Amino acid sequence: MRLVFCGTPDFAVPALKHLLALPEFEVAAAISQPDRPRGRGHQISASPVKQTALAAGIPVHQPPSICSDDSFEFLVRLAPDAVVIIAYGQIIPQRLLAIAKYGWINLHASMLPKYRGAAPIHWAIVNGETTTGLTTMRIDAGLDTGGILLQQQITIGRSETAPELAVRMAEAGEPLMVETLRGLRAGTLAPRPQNHSAATYAPLLKKADGRIDWTRTADQIFNRMRGFAPWPGAYALFHGRLCRVWGEPLHETTSSPPGRILRSGSMLRVACGGGTLLRLDGVKLPGGQRISAEEFAHGIRMGAEDSFET
Repeated sequence: MRLVFCGTPDFAVPALKHLLALPEFEVAAAISQPDRPRGRGHQISASPVKQTALAAGIPVHQPPSICSDDSFEFLVRLAPDAVVIIAYGQIIPQRLLAIAKYGWINLHASMLPKYRGAAPIHWAIVNGETTTGLTTMRIDAGLDTGGILLQQQITIGRSETAPELAVRMAEAGEPLMVETLRGLRAGTLAPRPQNHSAATYAPLLKKADGRIDWTRTADQIFNRMRGFAPWPGAYALFHGRLCRVWGEPLHETTSSPPGRILRSGSMLRVACGGGTLLRLDGVKLPGGQRISAEEFAHGIRMGAEDSFET
């Protein structure tokens, strides 16, 4: 089965490696986003998918826009049986979808039609879901609206962060994609329409999403800390300074107003909505490293009524 692999981030790499290792599939080329500044140094570097493909001797196409005539001609020339697309980062135009015999097969990190969009793993955690899943689908010109092929449910750990869950889901996606391609080739698998009325959305993350609203419950804030890792993180204003904060909910209650910082020995607790409490585990001040809650308290000479701004 002749394939083109289309993807960009680490999440797509396990499936690419798995397909490269199986002799029944020929990965003729990869398509990935253009090289961009990455990491703290913002140095121009290749995407994880591009690096993996080049290491395997696979040619890589990196159009600024997948809608270009160059991309159309590239795919027509390769004549793939299917295009596997995982976290590529661009909407595919209709004229490209018809090129491959079996279509463009996507691995999406949710149980569609829930959490369509760019950040399904993050928003599932933020919203307190205890399960999520993977869906393979034949994409159409819409946003994650194509017909469903296979699905697999995955449990979300109580303290699991978005990066941790993404690693597990990427690994689980390897065999699911292979099973999907085999089913399409054998004619035993056909897409079924989504229930569009049940759709929910997982939009691209924004910096503002990380701002903590202390009137939320401690559990809700903890979910946002987990879901918004590593970016935008969870942050709050303290005496006009923007602090990144980490913590966990406590099985205790308080009558203090939301945002109030309560000190008990070396432990700092923050009052949250509904009388709930969050144990403060770490703080990162602007330009500094993460420090413990105790170091934070000593460094700022915390007063009895100090609060994070709500």
